[in-house]
Amino acid sequence: MTAQAPVLDLDITGIAHGGTFIARHEGRVVFVPDAIPGERVRARIVDPSLRLADARSVQASGSGADTRSFWRAETLEVLDPSPHRRPHVWAEADVSRAPEDRVGGADLGHIALDEQRVFKRRVLQEALDKFAGAGLSAPEVRSVDDGDGTRWRTRISLHVDAEGRIGPYAARSHRVIDVASLPLARAAVEQAAFALRAQKPGRVDLVESGDERVHVLPRPEGGRRGRSETIVERVAGRRFRLDAGGFWQVHPRAGETLHAAVADALAGRVDPDATHFDLYGGVGLFAATLGEQGATDIVTVESDRRATEYAAENLADLDAQAVTARVDRFLAGLPEGTRAGAVVLDPPRAGAGRAVVESIHGVDPEAVVYVACDPVALARDLGTFRGLGWDVSSLRAFDLFPHSHHFEAVAVLTR
Repeated sequence: MTAQAPVLDLDITGIAHGGTFIARHEGRVVFVPDAIPGERVRARIVDPSLRLADARSVQASGSGADTRSFWRAETLEVLDPSPHRRPHVWAEADVSRAPEDRVGGADLGHIALDEQRVFKRRVLQEALDKFAGAGLSAPEVRSVDDGDGTRWRTRISLHVDAEGRIGPYAARSHRVIDVASLPLARAAVEQAAFALRAQKPGRVDLVESGDERVHVLPRPEGGRRGRSETIVERVAGRRFRLDAGGFWQVHPRAGETLHAAVADALAGRVDPDATHFDLYGGVGLFAATLGEQGATDIVTVESDRRATEYAAENLADLDAQAVTARVDRFLAGLPEGTRAGAVVLDPPRAGAGRAVVESIHGVDPEAVVYVACDPVALARDLGTFRGLGWDVSSLRAFDLFPHSHHFEAVAVLTR
């Protein structure tokens, strides 16, 4: 006999990092997508390990309850909607569709845009309170444009299943969904996506470069990822060459926004005679920012060899040294007594980690500028820095990913 998944009426009390929302049932946390704090929703428990006995225990209090601390659920119906609820910006993700047919990638798209930023700030504040120590206040998460939060994705990935269907995955699934719209994608990217035909199973990346051309990059299953064509992006009047499949921010204003924030953070902190480090440097965006602020001795470190090759080209006029290495190993290998001017780091979503933070502390920089794409990882690393005697002298946040739970933050650390 197959257990029927239990259905509960839940009061949503908060938002969790990752774009889901929080309810509680009999002392357990329940993570619920497609909801809003303050709402009451009808939701189905979807934890795949839920047993029949557990399902019965959900329906009634008393003995025999599951001892796990949380469950996951899916919203079936909104019983008491929030005043901040809106029709989803992506019709194929709306709560009116069956949960298994809702696409992922726009997990806050059912919430008024201003309120999304309130929730993002709340997520950052809770991360700071939990991991970074007392006394830090999350800043307002600032908009970078005046639009409705759509048509900003210059890069998207679609998937191709065994039947040749092309589309995004359903949320929290690897099942391809047919869609009639891609509202977060740039208009030209959406047009190119719907023109795709006869793709092999796997993935297809679409990239709009700075010249507004769309590049189609098939990634068939089992195929080796080779070099794709070179594209050019521009920030603050400087050209950055990179591989079309390489990393670059997806919002068209992200490069300018983060460059300006890092430049503000570095103003007055760059000693032209010191060695400055750009860690997780990609193709050299923030190394160029260091140069703009007066640095003449710059080392940029990146583990992707192809990106490092581009960085050397992009920074040739600054005579910067582009090093291909893992950041932790590079820092551990620096000669004893190495001193840094400023350090800029833009780590991946997992953050820098304790070893890297301690190594940065060891080179005794004048200032550290930390660009973060994950609030929890940022908060953990800030906690490590603060434990070593550093102060967070400023913290800014930018909504570079409207209608999703993601955002960017820039922290400045000083002695």
